[in-house]
Amino acid sequence: MSVENTASSKPHIHIAPSVMCADLCNLEADIRELETAGIDMLHFDLMDAHFVPNMPIGLVLIQQLRAKTDCTFDIHLMVENNDFFVDAVAEIGVQQIAVHVESATHLDRTLSLIRAHGIKAGAALNPATPLSALDYVLERLDFVLIMTVNPGFAGQKVVPATLRKIAECRAFLDKRGINLPIEVDGNVSFENIPKMVSAGADILVGGTSSVFHKSGSRTENIQQAQQAITLGLAHRGG
Repeated sequence: MSVENTASSKPHIHIAPSVMCADLCNLEADIRELETAGIDMLHFDLMDAHFVPNMPIGLVLIQQLRAKTDCTFDIHLMVENNDFFVDAVAEIGVQQIAVHVESATHLDRTLSLIRAHGIKAGAALNPATPLSALDYVLERLDFVLIMTVNPGFAGQKVVPATLRKIAECRAFLDKRGINLPIEVDGNVSFENIPKMVSAGADILVGGTSSVFHKSGSRTENIQQAQQAITLGLAHRGG
């Protein structure tokens, strides 16, 4: 699966529903409706209650769901012991993993471990973490994850500076001649999606303010999110 941007065509923007925001008591039904709506990627926030003070889902849920769907599994590690969880989810069978630069003691080694498993490697940045933290691991990256809220909980308001950060990340990569997808996680709302896509986002982690919004069904919310993406692409450069 490619989410690359090219100068000759507009990119395909992926919506990655955040599983922690789904109805966990009826998760398979939720996934089936999302698949019918055209979703081919699911986002899993895997936390350890140390790096962030929350633990909404665990390894067993991811393992059991793997047998239920062919969707791409996008794992966002918010943990202290990154290498342990990389090995654990690699055994389950996932397609991409993002680790936080703030928690990785040896970031280059951890990114190399992910890629050694044949999995796409991403670096996640908290709102206050500068883009310069990526400078010496760019050769190890397959995507960048920009947090637009402080990690750990759904339903937060976007940190204002992070919308600017998405655009600056795109410029940061372009300046270095590197074409990587930018994933955005945090208050990816119907209102914010056009701004995020216009700024350069390629993968949108949809939670309670879009995909799982109480105002509509999963299918209706996906359709509304896609309309918002179209608005953002209309104002996107390149």
